[in-house]
Amino acid sequence: MDRQKEKAILEAVLFTMGESVEAERLAAVIERDQKYTRELLLEMKEEFEKQERGITLMELEDSFQMCTKAEMYEYLVKIAKTPRKYVLTDTLLETLSIVAYKQPVTKAEIEKIRGVSCDHAVNRLVEFGLIMEVGRMDAPGRPLFFGTTEEFLRSFGVKSLEELPELSAVQIEEFKIQAEQEASLQLDI
Repeated sequence: MDRQKEKAILEAVLFTMGESVEAERLAAVIERDQKYTRELLLEMKEEFEKQERGITLMELEDSFQMCTKAEMYEYLVKIAKTPRKYVLTDTLLETLSIVAYKQPVTKAEIEKIRGVSCDHAVNRLVEFGLIMEVGRMDAPGRPLFFGTTEEFLRSFGVKSLEELPELSAVQIEEFKIQAEQEASLQLDI
């Protein structure tokens, strides 16, 4: 099978699936190894860019997904009228940050860090598709573990969690001081 045919197969699979597909599965479809398949996919991405097409390939962890280019958004809005849009409040962002950096994490662990109930925030983030249940703790009550989703990676423009910014020791210390001050204010009430 020639390279063009293999690219056509990969494009058809990615288009039809509509979501990310692991590189390993794509390699199996064209009966090639993962390294060769990744090269083909990256070539396809370059070709889409050069040809000024409305789609691109996005790499998420060890998966690939065909998606619309960001600069085409305004045209999609015209056709869809009201795109799904969600607002991330400070509470949701705090909760999402905790999940992103501490995952897998339980609601109890999030509440311990934030100092307040997180049921609503966790439920909204699950509804928005930014976090999901990733398992259960082997403890009494078997609490749920939460982790981020591919939608989280897409929304924040990162390929993997390793691309999230690292917090410096100074920032961590400042956050601890702020948290202690907030906790003492809540005790005074």
